[in-house]
Amino acid sequence: MSRVLIIGAGLTGSVCACLLRRELPQKCKIVVWDKSRGAGGRMSTSRSPTDPACTVDLGAQYITATPYYARIHQSFYEELQAQGILTPLVTSVEGMASKEEGLKNYVTPKGVSSIVKHYLKESGAEVFFDRHVTHVYRRGACWEVCRKNGEPEQFDAVVLTMPVPQILQLQGDVGSLMADPQREQLEAVSYSSRYALGLFYPPHTHIPAPWAAKYVSNSPCIRFIAVDDKKRHTESPDCGPSMVVHTSVPFGVQHLEAEKEQVQPLIMQELQRLMPHLPQPASIKCQKWRYSQVTRSVADCPGQMTLFSQPLLVCGGDGFTHSNFDGCVESALKVFEVLKSSL
Repeated sequence: MSRVLIIGAGLTGSVCACLLRRELPQKCKIVVWDKSRGAGGRMSTSRSPTDPACTVDLGAQYITATPYYARIHQSFYEELQAQGILTPLVTSVEGMASKEEGLKNYVTPKGVSSIVKHYLKESGAEVFFDRHVTHVYRRGACWEVCRKNGEPEQFDAVVLTMPVPQILQLQGDVGSLMADPQREQLEAVSYSSRYALGLFYPPHTHIPAPWAAKYVSNSPCIRFIAVDDKKRHTESPDCGPSMVVHTSVPFGVQHLEAEKEQVQPLIMQELQRLMPHLPQPASIKCQKWRYSQVTRSVADCPGQMTLFSQPLLVCGGDGFTHSNFDGCVESALKVFEVLKSSL
């Protein structure tokens, strides 16, 4: 059996692992590494430090299916709805721009990371966190992958699903094996940056907002606010509410190299201005999204890029398509096709 390493426990990596298990169960042993402490990538859900039932989505907020993707990715949407992982968005989002007819919006009652966790569980993969990959070397018919604070390991095929700038930062043989046109395409990929705040409240706290979520147009700092349990339609008297605040991209870029401890008070001050009657949270989580959403993907959105065929080294993720659920699923399907023809 081939030993396949998927680097990145986000949506692309988890769907790819699941596809391998379902379609090639006898051909490969799947291992997933992620440098974070948990699954999800930019589909991450954070828990209150005092109440694990109180959660907030710091990345993706809801999932929008266009008629086209609702059709071609129908099996994915049907599976997630059948499992209760996706449910229709029934609450109001103020200022939501609907550019297309027939859009369907979904939320995740258990948090957006529940999608990724579902696919990882279905994959049966060995999943390891706190594994920050630094070097990838070619060793004959396999790859030697090195990480911080750990022994190198060898794999027959490697899939890179982290943001494109992190692929370019990998040391070892990746850079020398990459063709010049490939490097130029990867270097042209760009991302927006932003901060997110998660605010956790004790039970029975009243959040004075007539909406579940709102796009903000009159602030230099804040772009989006959501009362997360209200947005997900999961309010409960036993669990305190939670809120998420996303900054605007210009604010994120302006403060990108600052420490989170310096930026958090600036966001809170602006939130207080926008919502003067908001109660004080019991705790706050500040997240810096250096790579928030892809603003320019690899030309023509190929879904994947094969850096080396034998042994296989292939890249995927939203940098090769577009930054949403369907972009990541599309990339996972393209990466899987490459793996299927190689293993």
